[in-house]
Amino acid sequence: MYKVQKMIGLSVVAGLLLSGCGQAGDPEIIMPDTPMQPSAAVSGGVTAEPVAAEEETAAAEEQGASPSAGGGEAHTVYLITMDLADSYWQSIDKGCKQAAAELGNITYKWIGPDTHDDALQSACVDQAVSEGADAILIAANSAEGVNGSLQKAADAGCKIIYVDSAASFDCVTALATDNEAAGKTAAESMKTALADRGITSGTIGVMGVTQDTASCVARETGFRAAFEGTDFVLADTVYMMDDAANIKSAVTAGQSQGYVAYFGTNEGTSVAAGEAVKESGRDDLVVGFDTSDAMLALIADGTAYATMQQNPERMGHDGMVIAVQALEGTYTDTNTKTDTGVTVITADSM
Repeated sequence: MYKVQKMIGLSVVAGLLLSGCGQAGDPEIIMPDTPMQPSAAVSGGVTAEPVAAEEETAAAEEQGASPSAGGGEAHTVYLITMDLADSYWQSIDKGCKQAAAELGNITYKWIGPDTHDDALQSACVDQAVSEGADAILIAANSAEGVNGSLQKAADAGCKIIYVDSAASFDCVTALATDNEAAGKTAAESMKTALADRGITSGTIGVMGVTQDTASCVARETGFRAAFEGTDFVLADTVYMMDDAANIKSAVTAGQSQGYVAYFGTNEGTSVAAGEAVKESGRDDLVVGFDTSDAMLALIADGTAYATMQQNPERMGHDGMVIAVQALEGTYTDTNTKTDTGVTVITADSM
């Protein structure tokens, strides 16, 4: 078997439809506490200059497959996401392709449904198994909805690796953002910016998606925890509920009450808050999440101070590496959480 040559330590914290137009925005990250357990230390990953894979054939491209160069026994690895359209999933795919090229002799294929639906995603898992997948990287649509198909995949000998969003079925590892830690990072960025403006107290507006969007709730939890013991007051969360007007109205109300800053827990809330501030002509501080073109434009023109960039490309890259290591027996841990971190994006860092 082909063996991974170069290793780095990873920081650990915690098909029937081949085309589609998925829901835009920030995918919900589901990280159930059971059966997932944190691991104290895991070795994995590779570091190498990217090696170009052999040119894909037209037939392979039509099927979405990416055979890679290399010797030894081949491995077939599938990526299954919630849809195929969102740029976030495309970044995970990019990371998978890079790792497949580095490792060599990997047949890689990305599939997914055209909408967020458990039954359609389960069909994709079944397709991967029927086509001989040795490992499946999956961003699970829900905690329980695809478990039946994942059980069939495991029975067939497939290794299961979660990227971004985990189901409650046993896995090798789940690679995702530690959202509570990311929320704390966002808070520290805001604290720094407020201090630079000479602001040491005041009320901060907090914008959520829905009360049960797990990823955003975790970000808010971390954000609020970081402000404990300060002279700042965090207002009750205002939820967007699929209507950006809710956030814009909340920002307008906050401005009338003298709020000093606003925090958006995902791309939609962050952009809505930033646009409301921009329309008002004021210089209120906005810190948010994710890096859509709209959000980056708000950072670039100075409307928003910072946004937290998740690392989906790393999820795909390291997920592919760990999948191969699991297949070759060099990665033997199970049910670990691998935190892929966030990067703080400001105008100075763009």
